[in-house]
Amino acid sequence: MAESNCPKITIITPSYNQGRFLEQTILSVIGQGYSNLEYIIIDGGSTDNSVEIIKKYASHLTYWESEKDRGQAHALNKGFAQATGAIFGWINSDDFYLPNTLSFVAEQLNARSPEFLFGNCLHFVNDEPRAYGSDVRGEHERRDLRLADYIIQPSSFWTRDTWLKAGPLDESLHFGFDWEWFVRAMKAGVAFKAVDRYLSAYRIHEAHKTAVGGDKRRVELASIYGRHVGANYEQLFLRCCARPRLAFSRKWLSLLRLMRFEPALLKAAFPIMFRGFRQNEIRDMMTML
Repeated sequence: MAESNCPKITIITPSYNQGRFLEQTILSVIGQGYSNLEYIIIDGGSTDNSVEIIKKYASHLTYWESEKDRGQAHALNKGFAQATGAIFGWINSDDFYLPNTLSFVAEQLNARSPEFLFGNCLHFVNDEPRAYGSDVRGEHERRDLRLADYIIQPSSFWTRDTWLKAGPLDESLHFGFDWEWFVRAMKAGVAFKAVDRYLSAYRIHEAHKTAVGGDKRRVELASIYGRHVGANYEQLFLRCCARPRLAFSRKWLSLLRLMRFEPALLKAAFPIMFRGFRQNEIRDMMTML
């Protein structure tokens, strides 16, 4: 890509005690070979070997710090407050970019417009021979973003104008702040662009925040439903989380390979709970449980 066609891209990596994965993340960013990169690492005061790793690559960083913060959203907001790029993105310290991702993103986004680009992602289970892909374009065409978070965060990028229109991340949220921000960007009129290309790899491991969130995560996601689609969805989501019979039913539907009929069958099995909700709304909400 010619130098004149390389808008500055700012990438933020928030991190806390992820030393065993952090170096691979850093190398995936600086190894892009993108000539107009601004790379910022905001470490939350790690007590493992993270700072040693960051110092090893300090010459490739525009800025880094290691001090206690108020959570991941706060760390990211601190990073983006310093960003001078025309295109933004963040990559967590347990994920990594695939080759030539930044050059591709620069070609796809109009840096002078409020645009949001998201692509596919390879999900893999750490230390296990298990991996699966995604179909974000298909999900974007079929689902309502307010009901289902089908955007995969490390494979998403946006312009500075998008950040200014949507505002910073909500620091009161700890599990769903990315989804909540995506919804705000869409509501602000940002142009969303889905692409089929795989842009990143998403690592699933025993300390993964989504996996250990439990009830706190479910309550937070419910509050996001309440914020963006109404209290009835918030209450439905919480009721679904609290129903052991629902989880049992969904397990058997999966075993019987009847998941495509899940919304209709669940609505028939739990008529009172799902009264007033359409099958597509039930389907989308089930992806968040």
